[in-house]
Amino acid sequence: MTATFRNWLLPLLALPFSLPALAAPATPLPAPLQALEQQGYEILNRFAAPGGMTGYAALYLSRPQTIYLTADGKQAIVGAMLDSKGQAWNQAGLDKQFSQALWQQLEGSFWIADGDSKAPRVLYAFTDPNCPYCNKFWSDARPWVKAGKVQIRHIMVGIIKPDSPGKAAAILGDSNPAAAFDRHERQHASGGVKPLTAIPPAVQAKLDSNHRLMERFGAFATPMIFFKDDKGKMQKVQGAPPADSLPRILGPR
Repeated sequence: MTATFRNWLLPLLALPFSLPALAAPATPLPAPLQALEQQGYEILNRFAAPGGMTGYAALYLSRPQTIYLTADGKQAIVGAMLDSKGQAWNQAGLDKQFSQALWQQLEGSFWIADGDSKAPRVLYAFTDPNCPYCNKFWSDARPWVKAGKVQIRHIMVGIIKPDSPGKAAAILGDSNPAAAFDRHERQHASGGVKPLTAIPPAVQAKLDSNHRLMERFGAFATPMIFFKDDKGKMQKVQGAPPADSLPRILGPR
């Protein structure tokens, strides 16, 4: 994980949120926003801003950016808006806006559910089928999953070994991906599922999408775990969490 991503994602706090949220970005976007997209900006969401402007939360090279569109829709300003005290305008609300938009991207990824859909806590984890630390996290989480306390949504990627994509594809492409994933994790020490030698295009598209999302989040190793703590704060953990941190991540047993 890059230091830049760590510095801005970890403090995404669930503070009182006064930023007026609007709908997702309109299609097509105003011309200045389209020009920024052509330069590599990814528009995440939009919100009401002072002075008749419309604000946009965006990513550029995996870094958060705030864009303000003028009231006439003809110009876009990239950067922070300062208030009368010289402070960044509504920074807590902006952080929340980024957090919500990124959580929605996790929700929209191609994940495999491990645990009850009615569990009070949901986690997302980028998972490689050959990753021993992913398997350790899977094993450590069993008491919470079996008790219905948490659902872990594994976003499958294939990056560690040459056969990782084939194994991830075998799980994602199974008629019952959750059962296939469970069998794989239980048999991890002996190699788990047999990798596909020819990955169907539809399954490859899902893997490619997950990989792009992983890069967008600045993650380059597995597992990368995202969760919301008891106060609703979005947090991340890189690697298999130590035993004493599991209650904080997974909730009470």
